[in-house]
Amino acid sequence: MSTFLMALGLAGFVLCLSGLNLILAADHPSYVAAVYEHRVRLNPNPRVPLDRRPALEHMKQNLRVFEEQTVLAAQQGAQIIVFPEDAIHGFNFTRASIAGYLETVPNPQEVTWSPCADPHRFPDTEVLQNLSCMAHKNRLFVVANMPSRQSCNRTADPRCPADGQYQFNTNVVFSDQGVIVARYHKQNLYFEAAFDAPPECEYVTFTTPFAGLFGVFTCFDILFRDPALTLVKDMGVRQIVYPTAWMNQLPLLAAVQFQRSFSHATGVTLLAANIRAAQYGITGSGIFTPWDSLIHHDMKGDSGKLLVRRVPVLDPAFIGDAAWPTLMPFSGYPKEKLRSEDPEKMHVWPTSSFEPDDGVKYCQKDPECAQEATSTTFTSIMMYDNFTLVPLRGSKGNISICSGSVCCHLLFRRSDAHEIYALGVFNGLHVVHGTYYLEVCALVKCTGEHHSSCGGETEHARTPVDFRLTGTFTTRHVFPGILGNGMTLDIPDHSGWERGNRFYMSRTGMSAGLVTAVLYGRHYEKDND
Repeated sequence: MSTFLMALGLAGFVLCLSGLNLILAADHPSYVAAVYEHRVRLNPNPRVPLDRRPALEHMKQNLRVFEEQTVLAAQQGAQIIVFPEDAIHGFNFTRASIAGYLETVPNPQEVTWSPCADPHRFPDTEVLQNLSCMAHKNRLFVVANMPSRQSCNRTADPRCPADGQYQFNTNVVFSDQGVIVARYHKQNLYFEAAFDAPPECEYVTFTTPFAGLFGVFTCFDILFRDPALTLVKDMGVRQIVYPTAWMNQLPLLAAVQFQRSFSHATGVTLLAANIRAAQYGITGSGIFTPWDSLIHHDMKGDSGKLLVRRVPVLDPAFIGDAAWPTLMPFSGYPKEKLRSEDPEKMHVWPTSSFEPDDGVKYCQKDPECAQEATSTTFTSIMMYDNFTLVPLRGSKGNISICSGSVCCHLLFRRSDAHEIYALGVFNGLHVVHGTYYLEVCALVKCTGEHHSSCGGETEHARTPVDFRLTGTFTTRHVFPGILGNGMTLDIPDHSGWERGNRFYMSRTGMSAGLVTAVLYGRHYEKDND
């Protein structure tokens, strides 16, 4: 049976029921996770330096909310809670103006320390002490993001900044005893003048007694190979804590939209906590398993949101290695890239029930097909990239469009052809607000009657569309996503690799209008082109 997410009310509070319930009912190991979307109290003048005392008073406004939410999460049985990026201190600081907010976070691989139990061991660590005590008092793991400093010597380290210290965007993980068990410095910064990237990329994990191994990364990291894909693909991490301060960018990269795609495509549980700052278009948090999700997306409300949910343990070492392959409903990697001990047990999606006719031709090597698509194509800017698109016409059809080696093919049917949709392709280097190489096939609802509106931002659509979307890719990292009316998240009925370099997904019977269906390919090796 197809699964879908029903939007409940303005806030987009969503719970998808699926085969996950069968796993939880079958005595599979599970745990209770919490994420909190925090309406951050911002410094109104972040570029003006503050001394330590006023900076600390500002951070305590946010920490008091953290403490309240930690208590509420613990009362609901949570064993781990994740707070957002920038949620303690805010953002838009300069390197100089953030100085009063910085604390030194010792390396937990070298120092075992509970700031709550031993508050005077290191100076100026009030934030660490607060977080440590929250974890200890409520007997749960706490994941928080904060600004930190680390002294360095330019003689020994040529990358050491001129002022003799690194300033990092830092995730800190506390055990249920209040001990610091993990520290991660964000690798891929996003317009963060106050911070440095670490000299070497960090691959940080921590172990819990209730679910085994978790990995850690932050916000923009999710779009890059390191550390995100390395943790998942090479190190086998199946559970991720993910503080973020993600500005929504429709139609392809709204926060919960890509969080859903990443979790589904990589077969991981993603505990994603975003801040809520509507004036910046920032919202969207969730507890995502490969099967379904509990999310919060609210562009109009004025309060935070605590999400608590029981989820299955996915760490292979914790649940037993032999059980791992049968649990994973999907992987975005071709079969030869998956775990090798028993490939026959890997779940391979069956052929779609929405199949192309025998006579369907794909654009990849068919000049006639390519010419047919090209005759009706147009270009439009989507997410700052110049997409080539072809409009959908009529109630059903079979269309294709190509950009170099990336070819997109769509079979579709719909009961209402009044809303305008287009199939788009982009194959190139994205260079605005970050530099990364994309191979994208996207079916999008246009926001107006003109071609230039295709690729514009909208959360709304009236028309359900049955479709089978296929793309030929030169990358093996493809993230499928389906977004419905009112930020309703969906997952494909069927998806996966077929015929070598061709990736597909299909969906029929959606209950909500289709806003976007996307195959979002990331070609990490070409990021430096």
